[in-house]
Amino acid sequence: MTLASFLFLVFSAITLCAGEKLQVASLSTILTDIAKNVGGDNVEVNAIIKLDMDPHEFTPTTRDVKGISRAKVVLLSGNGMEDTYLGKLEKSVGAGPVFVAVGKFMKPIMVEPGEDGSGHSHGDVSAGGKVPDPHWWHSIKNVETATAAVRDAFVRADPAHQAAYETKAKAYQKHLADLDLWARLEIAKLPRDARILVTSHDAFGYFARDYGFTVYPIEGISSEDQPSSKKVRAIIDIIKKEGVKSAFFENIENPKVLTEITKETGAKTGGVLYADGLGQGAETYEQMIKHNYTAIVSGLE
Repeated sequence: MTLASFLFLVFSAITLCAGEKLQVASLSTILTDIAKNVGGDNVEVNAIIKLDMDPHEFTPTTRDVKGISRAKVVLLSGNGMEDTYLGKLEKSVGAGPVFVAVGKFMKPIMVEPGEDGSGHSHGDVSAGGKVPDPHWWHSIKNVETATAAVRDAFVRADPAHQAAYETKAKAYQKHLADLDLWARLEIAKLPRDARILVTSHDAFGYFARDYGFTVYPIEGISSEDQPSSKKVRAIIDIIKKEGVKSAFFENIENPKVLTEITKETGAKTGGVLYADGLGQGAETYEQMIKHNYTAIVSGLE
């Protein structure tokens, strides 16, 4: 083979590879949206966890494992959200995909594990007996950090499109900064003493930290945790004492316990919140934030 023929074959192979899209699998609806914004036309995202699915109760199917094994990058929330199946999944797909736990790039809030002793506590237990809260996406600033983590993962996997990933990530982070400004103006409509949020499970800790709320969840950090009668009674007493106007359902939760609480306290149902990810009616992160914050302010004003 002549040198010219060899160089032609090499050039042809490079051109073919350059035309292929980066294969990405996502175990989070939030990360699916981030990946699409950062990757644009250069990536193909396989959303393993889809709209309105509960990530706390997810178990990969054989079909999911096959899809993930074809990916070059696998995005996951981290901080324990996927701990019930992650080890087995990584073993099943082998050494091909790179798993990126986005939660490790931000400092987590540490919370009490599930009160039911069921083992549904997420993440590593600290010396103080606490676990990391995996619901980092309820802080817009955390999503800006997640965007940078996704950008860097894409650049490592596909350096030929580094400039495109960096440009799109920067634009999306600017969009998130504008969204955060909107959110702060929206929350500012609500007096400080009215910022008490009663929800189905403990998913809004980062929201509470960022905007000065106190959250009283009925269930624990996992949607699988079941509340004790003592805890339900305590929340009923809090609602009555604090004069909380509304309590909020979640889009993938059974509202039975919350319905009973509102009946006994006279509080309204403030509408549905998207807690564990995106869903019908909130298919993008921006739509989720605007829906949730508008519902909270309207319900508590």
